[in-house]
Amino acid sequence: MDIAGFKESLNLALPVDTWSDALKALWYDANDDWHTAHTHAQAQADSEGSWVHAYLHRKEGDPSNAAYWYRHAGRPVATGSLSGEWDAIAQALLAMTSV
Repeated sequence: MDIAGFKESLNLALPVDTWSDALKALWYDANDDWHTAHTHAQAQADSEGSWVHAYLHRKEGDPSNAAYWYRHAGRPVATGSLSGEWDAIAQALLAMTSV
């Protein structure tokens, strides 16, 4: 699946069950459910889950917590637009998986 297909999936009632928790977190975030997105990001205890977790705290307006999760993910603190970061994370996650 590419980014266009992932964005089309935002019209589904639920994310695809076989997706990673990090990808589900982005799906829920795009569907304005920050809390469920956060739960899925926390459930994936690796660099990808931490990257999404960092993005979510940045979006929430908690830069110190976001910085912690960027460090945990091995990524620099993002400074661009939230939508640009969402796209970058989604593209990276999609490239790692066969959805």
